[in-house]
Amino acid sequence: MGKLKQLASQTFIYGLSSIVGRLLNYLLVPLYTRVFVPEEYGVITELYTYVTFLMILLTYGMETGYFFFSKTENNSDKVFSTAATSLFTTSSLFVLIGLVLTPWLAEILDYSSHENFISFFVIILGLDAFTSIPFARLRQQNKALKFGVFKLINISINIGLNLFFILYLPKIGKYDSDFGVGYVFLSNLIASGVTLLLFLPDFFKVKYSFDFSLLKKMFIYSMPLVISGLAGMINEFFDRVSIKFFYTIPDTVTNANDYILSELGIYGANAKIAVLMTLFIQCFRYAADPFFFSNKGSKDFNALFANVNKYLWLFGLFIFLGIMFYLDIIKHFIRDTYWDGLKVVPYLLIGHLLVGMVYLQSFWYKLSKKTVYGIYIFLIGSVVTICLNYVFVPKFGYIACAVANVVCYIIMLIITFLWGRKYLPCKYDFKNIILYTVLAAGFYFLSLYLENLLVNTILLLIFAVVVLLRENLYSLIKARIKTLLKK
Repeated sequence: MGKLKQLASQTFIYGLSSIVGRLLNYLLVPLYTRVFVPEEYGVITELYTYVTFLMILLTYGMETGYFFFSKTENNSDKVFSTAATSLFTTSSLFVLIGLVLTPWLAEILDYSSHENFISFFVIILGLDAFTSIPFARLRQQNKALKFGVFKLINISINIGLNLFFILYLPKIGKYDSDFGVGYVFLSNLIASGVTLLLFLPDFFKVKYSFDFSLLKKMFIYSMPLVISGLAGMINEFFDRVSIKFFYTIPDTVTNANDYILSELGIYGANAKIAVLMTLFIQCFRYAADPFFFSNKGSKDFNALFANVNKYLWLFGLFIFLGIMFYLDIIKHFIRDTYWDGLKVVPYLLIGHLLVGMVYLQSFWYKLSKKTVYGIYIFLIGSVVTICLNYVFVPKFGYIACAVANVVCYIIMLIITFLWGRKYLPCKYDFKNIILYTVLAAGFYFLSLYLENLLVNTILLLIFAVVVLLRENLYSLIKARIKTLLKK
């Protein structure tokens, strides 16, 4: 349990900064959904979807490559400086080329009247891609506190500027309604710039030495991760693209573009309700990379890996029940004009949990340097996602996007698990995993029938008690509390 406590502790530290920061950031969603109409919020949803895809290309797996080679190479500073130099070069080229091509990109994406939106995103992408490697270095060095502080500064500046632009400027008559959602992007740009400035002292402390042969090895290791990462983003964000390109426009609609952006905005706003699951998985991922790479080769690694799988699934089920049991309260997080999309929330929650499970199972090919398997797995998932969206979105709308997401990740999880058994054989506690899953599903469907918040609270407590007792977590927590009281 010692190493599990270490992983839980690191997840908590990363989670504290990420959850506090992201929750503050997500508190902007009620503001956005009240200030911007759905088609305006759809612009935010669409452009940030493209950002996710492009970030994978711009970082080209250097973070994971850095984690791997910082453990296998004698000089970790050389690994960092090689990765940082490479990212600085490619990010700078991207910004220069992107700014030149801005008018052309704006025309393709139908933002000709707002070319500045595209310019903002080009620079944001360049800055965030470059700072990804110093953030990775903080994780590799277990400097979770500094990591969290920098993340919180970034988010605080972003939130503060959003409030300034959207709430204060209208009061003094300086708000430009035509610029509108551009204030959201401008706030992000300034926050990303400040983050780069925060890292400047760290860059000057490193003794730089660029090793082309090392970079080549990092490329060979990371390129399959880039391809699988892109395929993974198709699985995760192709739903937004599907809404824009596969949707059936009703005959009564006069402005097709506004209708599509409105539907995209409704879907994107409801996706934000799944924030706690997203945050939990993100926090886990921050801690998992350095944790598993540093524990590679230990004699109890397989048992440790099996336990982590079980507890990740368990906590995910608890979060799912917590959100769905209190959805009638949580839905006020967004404006009532967006509530028509609440039906996608349970599918999105399960989808995000499955993303975390697929990510965890992927460590078998990362640790064994068989990253090419990631390409096969995620390409299969991409084909499933594209096919399901293409066939069902025109008929069923955005609910088909959410269901397709779940189906895709179930298939990917099964494939990843079966292939991984050869390289990372573990004795999983399937008996309890199935029991908890059936119990959570039963409680969820019971709550749909009863529709009572008090009953839902009792059901959630019963689920928590069953888990605590069966996993012997109650006695561990009790012993920990006694230890703390003695101190």
